[in-house]
Amino acid sequence: MARQTLFLLTFFLAGSTLEAATSGDEVYKSRCAGCHDQLSARIPSREALQKMSATRILRTLDFGLMMSIAYPMRREEREAVANFLGTRVDDTAIPASAVCPADRPILSHRTDASWNGWSPSTSNTRYQAAEAAGLMPDEIRKLKLKWALGFPGDVTAFAAPAVWNGTLFVGSAGGIIEAIDAKTGCLYWTFQANGPVRAAPVLVPTAPASSDATLLVGDQIGWFYSLDARSGKLRWKRRVEAHEATRLTATAAAEEGVVFVPAASWEETRALDPQYACCTFRGSVTALRIRDGSAVWKRYMVGTPRKTGVTSIGTERYGPSGAGIWSKPTIDKKRGLLYVTTGDNYSSPATATSDAVVALDLKSGRIVWSQQTTPNDVYNSSCGTKGSNCPPDSGPDHDFGSSVMLVQTSTGRELLVAGQKSGVVYALDPNQKGKVIWQTRVGQGSANGGVQWGMASDGQKVYAAVSDAVRLGNVAGPAPIGNATLDPVKGGGLTALYLNDGTKAWFVPGQPCDPPRPGCSPAQPGAVTALPGVVFSGSLNGHIRAFATEDGEVLWDFDSVRTYTTVNGVQANGGSLDGAGPVVVDGMVFVNSGYPRFGGMPGNVLLAFGPDD
Repeated sequence: MARQTLFLLTFFLAGSTLEAATSGDEVYKSRCAGCHDQLSARIPSREALQKMSATRILRTLDFGLMMSIAYPMRREEREAVANFLGTRVDDTAIPASAVCPADRPILSHRTDASWNGWSPSTSNTRYQAAEAAGLMPDEIRKLKLKWALGFPGDVTAFAAPAVWNGTLFVGSAGGIIEAIDAKTGCLYWTFQANGPVRAAPVLVPTAPASSDATLLVGDQIGWFYSLDARSGKLRWKRRVEAHEATRLTATAAAEEGVVFVPAASWEETRALDPQYACCTFRGSVTALRIRDGSAVWKRYMVGTPRKTGVTSIGTERYGPSGAGIWSKPTIDKKRGLLYVTTGDNYSSPATATSDAVVALDLKSGRIVWSQQTTPNDVYNSSCGTKGSNCPPDSGPDHDFGSSVMLVQTSTGRELLVAGQKSGVVYALDPNQKGKVIWQTRVGQGSANGGVQWGMASDGQKVYAAVSDAVRLGNVAGPAPIGNATLDPVKGGGLTALYLNDGTKAWFVPGQPCDPPRPGCSPAQPGAVTALPGVVFSGSLNGHIRAFATEDGEVLWDFDSVRTYTTVNGVQANGGSLDGAGPVVVDGMVFVNSGYPRFGGMPGNVLLAFGPDD
């Protein structure tokens, strides 16, 4: 770890003099040559890199083995050095045997059972009703692997799938969007986005009761796409923010011909570079017309950044900044509102709209009300190393990464329920400008703890899994991909809360790694999924488990960390489960496996389960 730390410091300082626009040769000399021009069995030489495709090199920098090293690099730097080093050969070709036969056409399974976007409904409860789920609780115990699909060249499988009319749509770290037959895994089409695709696609029928649809999805460098769901043909694309560090992690929300696109950012990690002027990104929602991508309105979560001073080494400071939106907006048609949850500020001054649930007017984007849960949370990644870009009196990094749920209680009362990285779940009153009705702690909380990516609710209980991953100190050997070593015993847990008052119904602790293995942790940061009688939760230890909603009994447990024979012929392995949660529809359960970013286990596979025949 000491060697890794020295390398990171050398990397940051070497790149600090780069101009805004540089050639690939200059980027390589400044950022890469210090390691890749040396002879080392652990580091590919420049000659070895020149035999790789530019696509593979860029993928490795984005979400591959080098992602923790490449965090401070601007996107144009990554593209420049990848194109400078790599070949133009396509090394991700799919064999003809993976393509669907002519007698199994796309979107041919007309059904009301779907999982469209982040959640089956715009209320974002991640609850699938019995008829659409197609699985009874007693069938959960009989789930078996039906097929596996590999993502070529990736070490991360983080994209959230969507299923509509029997076809599954999913992106990848390599930026490939695929349309797949949900029952067999055969391939209909692929589309290459400009950047990695993590968000779940949203499908909007082109006409009432139509079997054709528009597919809407964003990528991790700020581009938003409209595709023909039947053919994969591009209809339009827009870059929703000019800031180079923009990333669209969140799934968009669509309503009455308008799609609402939230924006978050990489800028928090850009601040690792002491010469980076931190920070100027502003979280936002952009409303676009689905027919042509034209703008309806835009709402920023903070005001215009201005120079506020200089750091201890003389780098300019800017603020306010941050309050990115990492999760899908929640639509409240009755009140005409769009609810979003926000992240922390990256630089001072702190704002009242960070770490908050914010209600926007659907028609205009006007902020109607905002309920902040953690004031003065000003934080960026340099704070982890006590870097010069860390603001004085930095906050705990307890932002919201998950959507707020709009849920109706058994008494008919509606509540907004939000889980935070602080480890606290809040219930807010939508009729009283987000007044807090109850709050319950379900985890210890930390920068990588608490509720990370999403809860679920069946209208009776709220199901909240927590990360609370524990990072160990310096250990022998090379650092893992995510530049962290995780405790194999501490972390994780799933809590069921009664929706009416927030009291705890039951708790099941995280499952320790058995046996311990690199990247393994019992942490449960991924989104959870509920259906009648069952709630699913994955873990960084690679296990996906189903629990009884009544008492937390484990009904089914599958260890995804293994090698798979895939339907598309791609070599694939399972790893940690994080980010997107399971998707359950029409008798099938879909799970992505592989997430090494914070020290977890790499993987590149989408798994499809169904009841044993």
